Amino acid sequence: MKISVVYALPDRQIMRELELPIGATAGFAVRESGLLQEFPGIDPGATPLGIYGIVVSGDAVLKHGDRLEIYRPLNVEPKTARRLRSKKR
Repeated sequence: MKISVVYALPDRQIMRELELPIGATAGFAVRESGLLQEFPGIDPGATPLGIYGIVVSGDAVLKHGDRLEIYRPLNVEPKTARRLRSKKR
């Protein structure tokens, strides 16, 4: 089955197309993508994953055509960011 693994930094977006066996998990796909070696800051045990914006665990079984997203930690909580923006106005 074919899936995509995506990871986005503020200045760069990476998408890897992979051919995986049926029954492959999200964690397996992240390891197979090579992104852990390219970006050592990704912690496979703690980094959240998602499929089309829905958060999943590393044990989630992928389906053909899925887009697996590797999420980065937030620098600022969304509520705090809104509060800071509103104070600037």
